[in-house]
Amino acid sequence: MKKKGYLQRMRFKYRVSVLNENTLNEAWHTHLSRRSLFFWVLLLFLLSFVLFAALIWFTPVKNYLPGYNEDIRHELIVQMERVDSLNNQLRLQTEYLSTMRAVVAGEVVSDSVKPLDSLVLQRRESLLEDQSPVMLDFLSRYEDKERDNLTVFLSTSSVRKTVLFPPAHGVVEVPFNRQKQQFSVALRTPENENVMAVLSGTLVYMTYTLENDWVVILQHEGDYISIYRNMQRVLKRQGDFVQAGETVALLTDDERPLLFELWQNGTPIDPAEVIAF
Repeated sequence: MKKKGYLQRMRFKYRVSVLNENTLNEAWHTHLSRRSLFFWVLLLFLLSFVLFAALIWFTPVKNYLPGYNEDIRHELIVQMERVDSLNNQLRLQTEYLSTMRAVVAGEVVSDSVKPLDSLVLQRRESLLEDQSPVMLDFLSRYEDKERDNLTVFLSTSSVRKTVLFPPAHGVVEVPFNRQKQQFSVALRTPENENVMAVLSGTLVYMTYTLENDWVVILQHEGDYISIYRNMQRVLKRQGDFVQAGETVALLTDDERPLLFELWQNGTPIDPAEVIAF
């Protein structure tokens, strides 16, 4: 009896009316039972589920679901990292080529040679204990004589000979060849070898490349430019002044030779002609 009463209540229809608020006239009505209400709610839920599933399946929204296409997402991240690395490498190569073009063309201003500090002259009274007229006369004649000697010495022109230090200790593996446009010498060095400046100058450019590791360019007096490649560690910074023979970088990998170039006034020079390797 209870089951039959429950089924009757489920089938019992209710009248649902919509009344006009002003006239209270019935504008619309329908008959609805509990069973039909449950059916329509279930149908609405199923339709919503189907539409939501279709939206996910047939649109790119599914790619944002966690756990979906993890391999594709990982590959996409790897490709984006490669593109970013290539863009960075292209920027470095462009900067390197522009700097090299300016250096070879002589557009970079040469280092100015700073004169030595002049000697500080002290007063004669503080140097001499005896202020007698004889000593003063002797000092005056001595200064005039030395001034003449100094003038002759400064006016005499002397031939300056440029001495270049070897960039590293090793054996020339690939020599300079102007016909093949091989402007660098490949120097095979032992492991953990120091790379030294061949002349005193300023580090005008340094960069890291996948092909040549660290690349350093030094500019020297006399329009000399020295270029060093395949270095694993640089000990100086761009803009630093280095003395001749001072360590600039380190070669920690003996598998790649040191590539060294020497230029003057935009013209490559065979390093073997001026450096004793």
